[in-house]
Amino acid sequence: MKFRDILILCLCLPALAIADNNKVHEKILSNGLKILVKEDRRSPVAVSQIWYKVGSSYEPGGVTGISHMLEHMMFKGTEAYPQGEFSRIIAENGGRENAFTGRDYTAYFQTVEKSRLEICLKLEADRMRNIKLVPEELKKELQVVTEERRMRTEDKPRAKTREHFQAMAFSNSPYKNPVIGWPADIAGYTVADLEAWYQRWYAPNNATLVVVGDVEPTEVFNLAERYFGGFEKSDIVDVKPQTEIEQFGARKMTVKLPAKLPYIMMGYKVPTLNTVEQEWEAYALEVLAGILDGGNGARLTSRLVRGQQIAVSAGAGYSLYSRLDDLFSLAATPAPGKNVFDLEYALKNEIYQLKNELVSDQELQRIKAQVLAGAVYERDSNFYQAMQLGMLETIGLSWRKVAEYVEKINQITAQQIRAVARQYLIEDRLNIAYLDPQAIEETQSTQAAAGGRHAH
Repeated sequence: MKFRDILILCLCLPALAIADNNKVHEKILSNGLKILVKEDRRSPVAVSQIWYKVGSSYEPGGVTGISHMLEHMMFKGTEAYPQGEFSRIIAENGGRENAFTGRDYTAYFQTVEKSRLEICLKLEADRMRNIKLVPEELKKELQVVTEERRMRTEDKPRAKTREHFQAMAFSNSPYKNPVIGWPADIAGYTVADLEAWYQRWYAPNNATLVVVGDVEPTEVFNLAERYFGGFEKSDIVDVKPQTEIEQFGARKMTVKLPAKLPYIMMGYKVPTLNTVEQEWEAYALEVLAGILDGGNGARLTSRLVRGQQIAVSAGAGYSLYSRLDDLFSLAATPAPGKNVFDLEYALKNEIYQLKNELVSDQELQRIKAQVLAGAVYERDSNFYQAMQLGMLETIGLSWRKVAEYVEKINQITAQQIRAVARQYLIEDRLNIAYLDPQAIEETQSTQAAAGGRHAH
């Protein structure tokens, strides 16, 4: 039996057959800290992540990017562990550590040999309440973040186009702002701004601790109680809802930047699993994205790149796990002799077909097989298992949704895919950005983008 056939056969099994292999243990401390522990004994390693319910979508105007800046400042030390000690101690114990900020969360993580887990929790608990924010260090880190923005956005024409595209597509949703913040806001941060943000959001009752690996749940709970249990809960005032206003027609923009190639981005306003009224619609949009961009056999690659040869690359994406309504996105780079308007027509034609023709059973099963394969492969990573749990819990969905994913995808029908295409992928919800490449000056910086690790 071929690998693909095995995967399709497995789709007939209950999703719980996959989910029950690694049960998640949950405990909530009296101060509100939620702890999730998942045992995975395949290697003597533990991943520790702490997730805070705050990200760029929580930020008011004038301080955009402050969640990301605070993430940097969290590595500047406390009274007990001065600057550099946190990273030195983790490295000394053979571990790796870093952090990341998104639109809906900020997370800090370590990967260590299982017997070193206590060190991670001890250090992480200390900086939940005790970081030292000083003007001199903020001044240094402002330069680091400004350089990070330059390398990742200012010098990257597609990234900068994407930033302007988001700002146009959303009228009042905080998703219009970049995670790293707008340049003028970054330049204006003060220690008082950061201190207020830290005191407002960094508290046990606004956090989830996730541990995955070769661990005993009871021992993890005891360690968490020892190091985090003494903190008092804070009075967390939720952000006011910022529901995106209705869009009444297509929006288009042209971005002129020094670049080698033109580029087109398209995005339709769509609900997510956290905002949709009928849950199946979000999973149908997820499958629809896979039909368009689920590997080399998917429609965009097989038709636009290899078939018609009008694009050198084409892709689609959907954020199932966003806190707020988001975009169903398409993007492509035209082949030599073609332009962005050729691609716009071709991409719209693919959407038109999804609205008017049912996806074949064979194609639907192929996508579902890929979903199951992905769910299986993701279990090879303790880090990704922890990330799924932490992300779902932090955006307002239960971590239990992780176990439902394969089953929910398996239930989606061709009729449901056509239904969501007809309801949401419509002209009045469409946003388009064209990158119009300008001449590149020889003096322009060509420094490569920064890697995945922050320079704390």
